[in-house]
Amino acid sequence: MTEKIKTNETKNSILLLHISVMLFGLSAVFGRFVDVPAVCIAGGRVIWSSITLFILLRITKTNLKLKNKRDYIISACTGVVLAVHWTTFFIAIQSASVAIGTITFSAFPLFLTFFEPLVFHEKLRKKNIFSAFILLIGVGITIPSFSFENKITMGIVWGLISALSYAIMSLANRYLSGHYEARLICFYEQGTATIFLLPSMFLIPAKWTFQSFMGVAAIGLVCTAVAHSLYVAAQKNVKAQTAGIISSMETVYGILFAFLFLKEAPGLREIIGGIIILGVAVFSSLTSSKNDIVDDL
Repeated sequence: MTEKIKTNETKNSILLLHISVMLFGLSAVFGRFVDVPAVCIAGGRVIWSSITLFILLRITKTNLKLKNKRDYIISACTGVVLAVHWTTFFIAIQSASVAIGTITFSAFPLFLTFFEPLVFHEKLRKKNIFSAFILLIGVGITIPSFSFENKITMGIVWGLISALSYAIMSLANRYLSGHYEARLICFYEQGTATIFLLPSMFLIPAKWTFQSFMGVAAIGLVCTAVAHSLYVAAQKNVKAQTAGIISSMETVYGILFAFLFLKEAPGLREIIGGIIILGVAVFSSLTSSKNDIVDDL
């Protein structure tokens, strides 16, 4: 594969990452519209997305078998992690706000910066450490309070748990995306998450209105089945650290959508933190193509 072809593929992957992250940011807004427990939102999300992905796989006549037992185990474990990620993410959104939930979740590249080199036996880059440090500053500036006596702090805690689980899932997806189509990976992960979360749909009381039903459907179809497939496909040509830093833009998109549709105006802290996070993501987008190519030569 020539350097020019690899450059084009990396640029296309970066574009797909930005589109998928924008849709992820929109899911946070839908989550505020839906008046049911967070675990039910997460459960409904994976049910809708799993059904959609299964239909797509059948239409395209994709082979549903994985290569070996290890890949089945990795996919299943990643599905459980995915269930934890989405549940804690919506708890953070409901506990605090779209801004707090997405900002604390955006800390997951911090985990990737140090986990990825350990898992894939790669060099820990100074640039990635610096980017992660700047990202941490952006997140820290945006958080208004560190007191454990208010709901904002609890939203922060749940958001950080969501961030850690997402970092673990990203590492697994980097491996799986090199062997299987994105839709197949998403189907196994979200199918496992469906099995894991399905009991909560019956055990936890929830008042389902038409608005809640349609909101969860939109989250599952558009913000999950489509967005997650694009995100996993893009990871085939970029490192998980690069994808992680770009995904920090979900914070900016989430805050913007919350302002447009929910009238949740961000404060000065959110604006400053968002600008810093956006700057890191843009910097990563502009430099990742060259760096990924050099590493693969």
